[in-house]
Amino acid sequence: MAKELWKGNEAVAEAAIRAGCRCYFGYPITPQSEIPEYMALHMADTGGVFLQSESEIAAINMVYGASGAGARVMTSSSSPGISLKQEGISYMCGAELPAVIVNVMRGGPGLGTIQPAQGDYFQATRGGGNGDYRLIVLAPATIQEVVDLMQEAFDLADQYRIPVMMLLDGMIGQMMEPVEWTHTPASDLPGKTWATTGTEGKRPPNIINSLFIDPDACNRHNQHLEEKYKKIIENEIKYSINDLVDAEILFVAYGTPSRLARAAARLLGEEGIKAGVFRPISVWPYPYDALREAASQDSVQAVVTVEMSTGQMVDDVRIGVNGVKPVSFIGQAGGVIPSPREVADAAKKALGR
Repeated sequence: MAKELWKGNEAVAEAAIRAGCRCYFGYPITPQSEIPEYMALHMADTGGVFLQSESEIAAINMVYGASGAGARVMTSSSSPGISLKQEGISYMCGAELPAVIVNVMRGGPGLGTIQPAQGDYFQATRGGGNGDYRLIVLAPATIQEVVDLMQEAFDLADQYRIPVMMLLDGMIGQMMEPVEWTHTPASDLPGKTWATTGTEGKRPPNIINSLFIDPDACNRHNQHLEEKYKKIIENEIKYSINDLVDAEILFVAYGTPSRLARAAARLLGEEGIKAGVFRPISVWPYPYDALREAASQDSVQAVVTVEMSTGQMVDDVRIGVNGVKPVSFIGQAGGVIPSPREVADAAKKALGR
């Protein structure tokens, strides 16, 4: 099959349409505005609905309603806009409503900058709303992976009745790369018998809710959600490892920094220092055990986390490595991107060279 050149944000939108998304609600914000622009142009081609909401808060509540009615639905935004959606995301997790939420991250805090960054990691993986809840969070590093994971995101959302976040930095949203359209939807997903589609007098009405006044009932619901999260941890961890054999340095990075880490590993190789790259693809659930096993390899002397932030995923890296090797960090925030040379020099410093 021939490859086609696609911009990241437009590939997100096209992949969502091909994955069966038939409702999109969103609001423009840089650097993700090409997603609603593409949806506005193409959703009607498949009988879908595009609506530019009056705000990000309105958008996520429209997603709640469409998902409750059984639709495959998506919203997208960038960092400050995702912050505004957090209450609605918490409601959706409580009500067990599937949807795909795309965050094309920019620098912060606050309104920050429109340049690419990774400062939303805590918000995505720890939950920015209230309560004990989780999202599946997928972090692609190439446009091809964006396309493949979009289909999977919708399938996982329906399989587990959970919102799934696609976490991209602005660089991935704005770059262009060749894409091959090969992914096919899952064929064994459960029917949405829980949806509020109308009873036609044939069944009791479905009720979708995240409010439990009785504390025991709320506690039971939280325990039910926790059992679901345990199944996701057992079955949906994703990661990749490159060049681990005889590696002295183990880089850990996701998104664009994983590409910087691979470039830094090539620079180190030219100096006779072998370096591998561990890349979490699901940043929740996080591949702690796989990371610990990689870091435990005898040749590895140091673990270096690379991020476009002041250091957030590094906390998960330390949890995963669990003290078996020293962990250090290199990163820049606010839209500044470390160079492969800076990453390589940080690795040499970690080795004491």
